[in-house]
Amino acid sequence: MKLRTLLTTSSLFAVLVMPMAAQALDVNITADLPQVEVMHGDQKIVIMRNQNKGNTIKPDFAITSRHCPPYCIQPSALAPGVETIAELEVLRYLKKVSDGDKNILVIDSRTPDWVAKGTIPGSINIPWTQLNIGSSNPFTVQDLLETHLGVKNVEGFYMFDHAKTLVMFCNGAWCGQSPTNIRGLLKIGYPADKIKWYRGGMQDWEMLGLTTVKSAK
Repeated sequence: MKLRTLLTTSSLFAVLVMPMAAQALDVNITADLPQVEVMHGDQKIVIMRNQNKGNTIKPDFAITSRHCPPYCIQPSALAPGVETIAELEVLRYLKKVSDGDKNILVIDSRTPDWVAKGTIPGSINIPWTQLNIGSSNPFTVQDLLETHLGVKNVEGFYMFDHAKTLVMFCNGAWCGQSPTNIRGLLKIGYPADKIKWYRGGMQDWEMLGLTTVKSAK
């Protein structure tokens, strides 16, 4: 095994444990990070960039103009206390989940028809339509909060003592699905510092040629 590190512009990221590559890749994630191993359901997946230098983005993400509303450009900072992150941070959280950290959840907020086309390895799908607080069935919302997000309902009050850190994403900077869920969670008191928003979403993930898989059940 060989230790690799993720770098931000200002500091070292947490150390990732990476297998020794059989051969050097032409297209790494960073200069020091060729690939990252994560678990997607019960399957081990290697996240790496597409090695075909002629590869182009999928047609679904090549469209530059969609009706606004609803497909409007989202702000870079979604809400006070909610951290906006990018690909290297997403990889760091995915690695922690893969290493057994049950206090983190990476959530693809898109509807199943989008997820069926490919998602980020290590994420789970909770459709925004089911977690749309104020619009979705309240029993469905409560079940998701308790079963997946670590939130308890005690005599009508939500308790966030064991709330998980959520990394949420959807289709990209023009997608309002994960932002809608994030704003709803904040309204019921979910701690802002436990919500991370991958603003670039699948648009940027695909643009960088990173590995995608079918959704884990």
